[in-house]
Amino acid sequence: MELLEWRFENPDASTIRLDVWLSGKMPLHSRAYLKELIDQGHIRVDGKPVKPSYKAKNGQIIAVELPDPIDSTVRPEAIPLVIRYEDEWLLVIDKPQGMVVHPAPGHSGGTLVNALLSYCQGQLSDLNGVIRPGIVHRIDKDTTGLLLVVKDNSVHREIAERIRHHEVRRTYQALVHGTVTVDQGTIRAPIGRDPKNRQRMAVVADGKSAVTHFRVVERLAKATWLEVNLETGRTHQIRVHCQYIGHPIIGDPVYALGRDTFGQTGQVLHASRLSFIHPVTQKPIEVDSPVPQSFLEAVQRCR
Repeated sequence: MELLEWRFENPDASTIRLDVWLSGKMPLHSRAYLKELIDQGHIRVDGKPVKPSYKAKNGQIIAVELPDPIDSTVRPEAIPLVIRYEDEWLLVIDKPQGMVVHPAPGHSGGTLVNALLSYCQGQLSDLNGVIRPGIVHRIDKDTTGLLLVVKDNSVHREIAERIRHHEVRRTYQALVHGTVTVDQGTIRAPIGRDPKNRQRMAVVADGKSAVTHFRVVERLAKATWLEVNLETGRTHQIRVHCQYIGHPIIGDPVYALGRDTFGQTGQVLHASRLSFIHPVTQKPIEVDSPVPQSFLEAVQRCR
């Protein structure tokens, strides 16, 4: 484990978050990775654990423990990939249902990262650590569709900033229970850990700001097909917001528990479009993915 230490000095200390300040000191690591280190207690202020939003005072000692690489546990695996776009800096993967994005407890192999290590032969950004090479955003295991992967560290930093500033447009297709009566709308409701169940997310007063836009594609006999655009990217955002308005996603094992699954083994949610300005060529990129057969089968059952 590598140990780093700084004395906090900043003339405007009252207005800068700890994770933002550290991103300036450690430019090779993404802010998301630094936040994770803080959450795990690897970063302390005067020997005490703090939150990423903590605002340090001049003279305080910031200590960082960088965990040892554990890349020996992440092996390349020759898993077929559906690639919708690729160039020398990035690629867009069409992820199938059931595939976990990166290794985690209970999922040491068979993940998208295992497949990427084989396909890209190690040419992936490493700003998020060896467990998540190339990964700048995630979609859930049972959510299908498009995921942006980055090969280059400088491009990774740029894409991460654009995602943070809502400059990467992400469009989803969702099949939800019941009839959504309005043709379009916006859900603004903060999301955080469910105080009654820490394994779930929920709309909570002290959660992080979350904004979801939607429009009705088709009203079915037992469900509504929505097109959804994310303005923010909170964990389980679409799934939580749909439940919050009384229309949970069909097949969702967490937020639609006990409801008819219409034969589905996971939530009927598909990342159908990614739109962004290429960080190197500055050309507009728009990648589309048709809804999978399982989505169409669920639609047919709901008719």
